[in-house]
Amino acid sequence: MRAFIYNTWNAVMNHEKNPLRHIPDLQVRHLVLQILAWMWCIAFSLYFGSFVVFGYTAAAHFVLILAVIITVITFKKAENFKHHDGTLDYERIQAKYEDIW
Repeated sequence: MRAFIYNTWNAVMNHEKNPLRHIPDLQVRHLVLQILAWMWCIAFSLYFGSFVVFGYTAAAHFVLILAVIITVITFKKAENFKHHDGTLDYERIQAKYEDIW
């Protein structure tokens, strides 16, 4: 029974084993899985008639996904400030704003 649950979970949720593995771009694969998850959330909410609960969970998921997106964007922008040795290039940044003060 334990193996059945493990294999079933991997068949649906593991992007390297489910049919979405044929999509070469990992980001597109993730997006498709997210859309499928939203579809199932909507289907179960409509089936059980809990429109209010769906609204709360949809808003909560949106806020969490937005927080992840903002974090990733922040990390990507921070990579632009790296110097060749991995430290921040403070001299270049300081010289950029030296005439303001």
